[in-house]
Amino acid sequence: MTQPIAILSVYDKTGLVEFAKGLTEARVRLLGSGGTSKKIREAGIPIEDVSSITKAPEMLGGRVKTLHPAIHGGILARPTLDSDAQDLKSQGIDPISIVVCNLYPFSETIAKPNATLADAVEEIDIGGVTLLRAAAKNHAHVSILCSPSDYDGFLADLKKGDVGQTRRNLLALKAFEHTKAYDEAISGYLREQYASSESDSGVVQRMALRYGANPHQKPAQAFVENGELPFKALAGSPGYINLLDALNSWALVKELQASLGLPAAASFKHVSPAGAAIGVPLSEVEKQVYGVDDLKAELTPLAAAYARARGADRMSSFGDFIALSAPCDIATAKIISREVSDGIIAPGYSEEALDVLKKKKGGKYCVLQIDPNYEPPAIETRQVYGISMQQRRNDAVIDANLFKNIVSQNKELPTSALQSLTVATLSLKYTQSNSVTYAARGALIGVGAGQQSRIHCTRLAGSKADLWWLRHHPKVLSLPFKKAVKRAEKANAIDLFVGGEELEGSEKESWEAMFEDVPQPLSAEERKQWLAKMFTDVDSEEGGAKGVACASDAFFPFPDNVHRARRSGVKYLSAPGGSVMDDACVKVADEYGMVVARTELRLFHH
Repeated sequence: MTQPIAILSVYDKTGLVEFAKGLTEARVRLLGSGGTSKKIREAGIPIEDVSSITKAPEMLGGRVKTLHPAIHGGILARPTLDSDAQDLKSQGIDPISIVVCNLYPFSETIAKPNATLADAVEEIDIGGVTLLRAAAKNHAHVSILCSPSDYDGFLADLKKGDVGQTRRNLLALKAFEHTKAYDEAISGYLREQYASSESDSGVVQRMALRYGANPHQKPAQAFVENGELPFKALAGSPGYINLLDALNSWALVKELQASLGLPAAASFKHVSPAGAAIGVPLSEVEKQVYGVDDLKAELTPLAAAYARARGADRMSSFGDFIALSAPCDIATAKIISREVSDGIIAPGYSEEALDVLKKKKGGKYCVLQIDPNYEPPAIETRQVYGISMQQRRNDAVIDANLFKNIVSQNKELPTSALQSLTVATLSLKYTQSNSVTYAARGALIGVGAGQQSRIHCTRLAGSKADLWWLRHHPKVLSLPFKKAVKRAEKANAIDLFVGGEELEGSEKESWEAMFEDVPQPLSAEERKQWLAKMFTDVDSEEGGAKGVACASDAFFPFPDNVHRARRSGVKYLSAPGGSVMDDACVKVADEYGMVVARTELRLFHH
């Protein structure tokens, strides 16, 4: 039997001498390169230099050591293939059955504060990676060890006479993972040097972020591994959470416009929509409710969409990140200029609009422009606590076809109700689960996001929808604010008023100081009478649905959700089935004359 040959070429020499000794005791012939060979030889263990079989010395300052047919022919040969055996024989090459190799410390080098590009380049291993990949490719016949932690187990099996295919399989996998991580470190470093937004190469694959989710989470970055980043900053710079909001909200508005054929806008906070809407014209009352009645210029459909999105829940939208499905025009920019907001993402900006937005926050307002043709990969990957998880991206199409399966007795679904169901359902796709949404007139009016209990989602969204409708009350529209009161202060004061908060002390004094005359609170009867009008007055324009739409990202487990939704004017429901109580929920909906569309599409989002 031919004596087995092992080639050893390692940077990390932990356990090297003991391992070499074990290989020798197992009658393995050792070949080594450079410092590896020297260390083993100094320990009194016989080893040959790789030059003894390549007949070529190391060259270029050590850059070329093992790159030779005598090495890689021996590693890649398949002993079961006659033609391979014949090639080895004709070239005088011996087969190599064990490769021991780990790589130059690239990551450690670039982590040093004074590391230069030249330092980093010198730590890019060429021969080692080639040894690893060659041996791992031929793992049916060759054992590849890239970590000292595998030495003892390998020797134990070797002394038994058979390493075994299972161990070779796992060692090969480990080697490929090792080279993958190594290449990722190199490409990440070079991406930072050559293709960052800060570089002048003209190609941007990476953008440095101020920090991660919290200020102490540094460094932080956004990057792609193929092509270029699909967005660029025209002003300001995004943070980590800004980008989570920007990319989720952009996906939402892009799909809304594709589905409904109208420009769309969204107002996002902490990776869920505070509001989302399509460009349905505003009535005079709505202009007042949404705080745009003082604008002299006519509102464009896009401006109307953002006014609705921002106005759905002004408290939650404070400091929002905005997404627009169409290029931002001056009418929309003027609305945004008056609001407290962190940033905006859109496929483009008119020159006038961009000039307005660049002046916000002293020039630090984040303005992102995204390529409207960008499509993300079908498979998405995320990492949690060091564990990578992959799934197919949620590319479910939400349009009118989704709501064709009407399981209620009432099957009348007007166009405006269909629009609102689409807005409500599409918003769920980008809302933290569990989630329930209410919508009317093509706009969200209540979002219940991130609750562990479905009924709490329904209650939360319903209570927000109630507050939205109470803001339409004549008493609210005529609140006598002093002229000096700011928009954000008005929003807070109105929220306290419609919420029926009982204030005391300095909070009460501060609230009352905003008014020329302190308003009397809405009575319980006034609230009841006004909320009852949600069944008839919401979306009561000609051809309107006269009622609210409600959607759930998963089935309603009990009829209490239907009862609660009805109290907030809901006439149209959409949710997937799957609960043992599906029929009971539909029965309750039928008692109220509601329309129920069974979508059979769960939309959890995390």
